[in-house]
Amino acid sequence: MIIQNRNPASLIKRRRATRAEVAALKAALFDMISVQRPMTVRQVFYQATVHGLVEKTEQAYGRIQWTLAQMRKDGDLPYSWLTDSSRSVYRVDSFETPKDAIRATARFYRKSLWAEAEVRVEIWCEKDALSGVILPITDEYDVGLYVARGFASLSYLHAAAQEIAGAGKPTIIYHLGDHDPSGVMAAAKIEETLRDLAPEADIYFERLAVTEYQKQQWNLPSRPTKKSSHDRGWRGESVELDAIQPDLLRELVRAAIEEHLPPDHFRVLKVAEESERAFLEQWATDRGGDDRPS
Repeated sequence: MIIQNRNPASLIKRRRATRAEVAALKAALFDMISVQRPMTVRQVFYQATVHGLVEKTEQAYGRIQWTLAQMRKDGDLPYSWLTDSSRSVYRVDSFETPKDAIRATARFYRKSLWAEAEVRVEIWCEKDALSGVILPITDEYDVGLYVARGFASLSYLHAAAQEIAGAGKPTIIYHLGDHDPSGVMAAAKIEETLRDLAPEADIYFERLAVTEYQKQQWNLPSRPTKKSSHDRGWRGESVELDAIQPDLLRELVRAAIEEHLPPDHFRVLKVAEESERAFLEQWATDRGGDDRPS
């Protein structure tokens, strides 16, 4: 009997990893994530390929997904070390007493960092899942984080343009996206639309990542460029934003933001913020009370 149109590789059963190999992979992933957390699962995969833990294949990506899921279920990896901002829960905050509300206000009180600054800064990210990776930085520096999800909707861009137009000062926009035809075109479309919707506003737009320089300088893992209507004239392979190490990505965002802050401005405002937060806490203790209105 002759078997035709069969791939010989399909007749070979893939060798199952031994317990020792699985344990070694889990230990290596734990060490990697502990240093760079929070990370997305895809970032873990890219860093695993860089460190030679797995091959750069979809099958290997599935293996990383499964391994990370097992590690979390078994209590070997804290859930908070991995982030997924693509899914949200919407709920109204409520409190048992006025005192609880005042204490919550004190806990989340933030002093405006940019009120006296000559410009305002926005960070735009192409990927929803990566917003949780850079949110600690934008939150720390009181900067808006806009998740465009590739080609942003006109309604989303209109709302952003209205905010820019009403700010009364120049707006610096830093865009983070894939280094591929769609990512580059999406960034250009965002800039073009914002300028059209806020024609009187002073807008400075910069592609912060991924750039060709970063691709070469950091030796980022690449992938074949997907065929699309956007790839006219594109040369070479593409690089996903996820390929940049999380710590490096956060530092890139931090440096871009700090460029527009006067020296010591951040430190001075943080000291004032802590003092005012303590005042609110004390006010809640002295006057908030636990009694509900009768």
